[in-house]
Amino acid sequence: MKVTVDQDLCIACGTCIDLCPSVFDWDDEGLSHVIVDEVPEGAEDSCARESVNECPTEAIKEV
Repeated sequence: MKVTVDQDLCIACGTCIDLCPSVFDWDDEGLSHVIVDEVPEGAEDSCARESVNECPTEAIKEV
């Protein structure tokens, strides 16, 4: 599984980072970005998909 963050939609609320710090972190501009090429198997169902579903601006997409 792969995920992306649309930087144009990200409002830096931090929800994804709080939910899934093994996949998301802050970038130099204070926005969320993906820090892994592939979501680790254990994180797919537990936090990555939850981050996709909980993002208030739908900036996170599963690809």
